[in-house]
Amino acid sequence: MRNAVQLEGGLILTTDNSGGIGMKAADVVSVPDRTTARFAARVALLEQWAAGAEPIAVLIHNFSGPESWPAYEAGVQDVFEEAGMATPTITGSTETNMELLQSALGVTMVGKLVRAASEEELVWFTYGVPLVGNAVLEQEQNIASLGKIWEALHTGLIKRVWPVGSGGLLKEVRDLYGIGDVTIQSPLDTAASAGPSTCVLVAVPIGGVDEAKLHFGEFLHGLAVIR
Repeated sequence: MRNAVQLEGGLILTTDNSGGIGMKAADVVSVPDRTTARFAARVALLEQWAAGAEPIAVLIHNFSGPESWPAYEAGVQDVFEEAGMATPTITGSTETNMELLQSALGVTMVGKLVRAASEEELVWFTYGVPLVGNAVLEQEQNIASLGKIWEALHTGLIKRVWPVGSGGLLKEVRDLYGIGDVTIQSPLDTAASAGPSTCVLVAVPIGGVDEAKLHFGEFLHGLAVIR
């Protein structure tokens, strides 16, 4: 499990946050609030999938003010629409006593464990390109598609997914294998931040490699792990 917390009864908690990204004058990156929420929810959803879970509820922690709530809620809904999943119940809280100078948001998902770890022999690939900041908006065509990932999980084309975060691809592979000195070979920049998990690791059964290449297309890259 990556950054998820497992509770009794097979409940899985995942979360992501965003600060200084939005529509306020002092924000570092200026984007619509809906976009901010979409990418925060994207990370929380990918963490659910990485844990073998599917969300049953979403909580929005809105520190940007009541005027941001509708856009934040719409951004969360966008993520489930992109994935091709039904949107679970959305609730949360808004800070209305203090007005902050910068936008701040948290998205937490509660999920139910639905997939056990596969015992098959798997081949790991990267899917998508590591992007951060304005590059996320400028190169959306290079971002790993939630719809393709969900379809591949749902049909068994991939058995596991592992989001790449701000620490970069090499860090994630080391965390995945639990080996601090493992090295990798990849056509991607292995130290670059993947921001809101614009790049992910996917595990494909050996017999499904050709089909996976057709499904994911040009942004699926082989990954050589050297222990």
